[in-house]
Amino acid sequence: MTTALKKTRLVMFLLGLSCLPVCLPAHAEDAQPASVEPDNSQVNIRDRNAGEVTADQGTNQKSDREIMQSIRKSVMADKSLSTYAHNVKIIAVNGKVTLKGPVRSDAESKSIEDQATQVAGAGNVTNQLSVKAAR
Repeated sequence: MTTALKKTRLVMFLLGLSCLPVCLPAHAEDAQPASVEPDNSQVNIRDRNAGEVTADQGTNQKSDREIMQSIRKSVMADKSLSTYAHNVKIIAVNGKVTLKGPVRSDAESKSIEDQATQVAGAGNVTNQLSVKAAR
């Protein structure tokens, strides 16, 4: 490699480094979104009531695990649903399913309920999903 070629490569490398600060934010916090308050605080308070079904009450019976797994796979496969809908709680206790959590629309709530009903059967699904519009 000739000396002129080495110098050219070195100059190009240094020019590339000099552009780096322009591409990066001055402070790491500049790259972070503003703090967003949780939007499920009231729901979490509701779930503290003694009679509320919570995710930790889902049984470890094979049939209940299979029901929850099947519903979760169906929900996750539905790419028309929002991230909120993909993360709803699915709780099965003795074949009875409770759906909890926020979704973005009534249509999402209905879709998830229908998917759960296909797996658990009619009359075995309690829909406690709440519609939470995007901010």
